[in-house]
Amino acid sequence: MPMRNLAMRLRYEGSRYHGWQTQKNDISVQQTLEEALEKVCGHKVKAVGCGRTDAGVHALRYCANFRTDCPIPVERLPLAVNSRLPGDIAVERAVEAGESFNAIGSCIKKEYIYKILNRDIRDPFLEKRVCFYPQKLDITLMKRAAAAFEGTHDFRAVRSVGTETRTTVRTVHWCRVEKEGDLITVSVCADGFLYNMCRAIVGTLVYASYGKLRPEDIPALLEKGDRRLTGPTMPPQGLYLNRVWYEGQVGEMFSRM
Repeated sequence: MPMRNLAMRLRYEGSRYHGWQTQKNDISVQQTLEEALEKVCGHKVKAVGCGRTDAGVHALRYCANFRTDCPIPVERLPLAVNSRLPGDIAVERAVEAGESFNAIGSCIKKEYIYKILNRDIRDPFLEKRVCFYPQKLDITLMKRAAAAFEGTHDFRAVRSVGTETRTTVRTVHWCRVEKEGDLITVSVCADGFLYNMCRAIVGTLVYASYGKLRPEDIPALLEKGDRRLTGPTMPPQGLYLNRVWYEGQVGEMFSRM
């Protein structure tokens, strides 16, 4: 059987994982997925993920690809792998990808969402799935601040020191804030994200909400590039990788509900 490049659409609740990437001493989504794939395929597997989600971060849609000469039909792969995965990770679909496809390198853009429960009383059932924030937030100011992040900028002012990158310039296609009842959702779509960039953007929106900085100040803060002048990095549990975009068959797989 010739080697195949298979792409998978999966989702996971990240509370008990130390992020996507395999760690020496902590459980990760990548390691857990690879162990399940190895049982199905009968050989060692290296799964390439579309991004490095941090400890406690979730994914509603996530892409990973791997190479195998296992003859299992691609439509049977999700059920076979899911029977060997814990309940907080699920492979939803799989397709045969082109030889050059790479889950991270072929990704066109990604959307993260961040959920804030903005009320006085926390919800125990949402403890690991939202950021509980009891101080009243001004949604109008947050929306104005969010619009200032849209466009192509150097985003080093909203990144944590971590993985080195060739450039800190990114294009944010949209940064939106919506409120439904007590739940605030911030959606950020970009061609790529720096380490903790989304959580730092949300922290800056929170600062703008109660006057620690003005929405009008954000372009100058981005220009200065000083992380100390923008908002805090928000906790991980409110963050979800929501959507990813690709071309071809993989893109079609992710465009379906």
